[in-house]
Amino acid sequence: MNEDFPKQRIESIWAPWRVEYFQAEHKSMVDFLSLAATGDDATHLVVARRRTAFLIMNKYPYSAGHLMAVPNRKVAKMSEITEDEILDLWGLAAHAQRLLENAVAAQGFNVGWNLGKAAGAGVEDHLHIHIVPRWNGDSNFIAVIGGTRVIPEGLRPLYERLVILDRELAV
Repeated sequence: MNEDFPKQRIESIWAPWRVEYFQAEHKSMVDFLSLAATGDDATHLVVARRRTAFLIMNKYPYSAGHLMAVPNRKVAKMSEITEDEILDLWGLAAHAQRLLENAVAAQGFNVGWNLGKAAGAGVEDHLHIHIVPRWNGDSNFIAVIGGTRVIPEGLRPLYERLVILDRELAV
């Protein structure tokens, strides 16, 4: 038995090359405003729509089924969203939870906002809610030691299941 496990303190890893990332100019490749107006939901992985918001799959997921609830209108601050948008966004977050419980047997969820560049927002000027499914034991040695995330399912097959479930749950 290793006497150093579990560790009694947090260790730091010095990675000075990471400063290049923080100093670099990062531009989002996602234009949620155009996705709000598109009529081609399947191409863009839009799962569901409400009057003021939509639910979309994350093309660069943290885990299989990572969804985002996005207002149709470009808005960067929570203080700027309307009551109707709040209702639609939270309704879609709850709907996403039901979809993912059925589609991928999610056992838990991380739900949250990344507001601003410093908070990790990949799309700074158009806020959105992340709904990330989790499972007991999903943080295994591959992620913890290997620094690698395993996504066990392709976007397209999961998208198709989510859309079918969306229609079934809407009835």
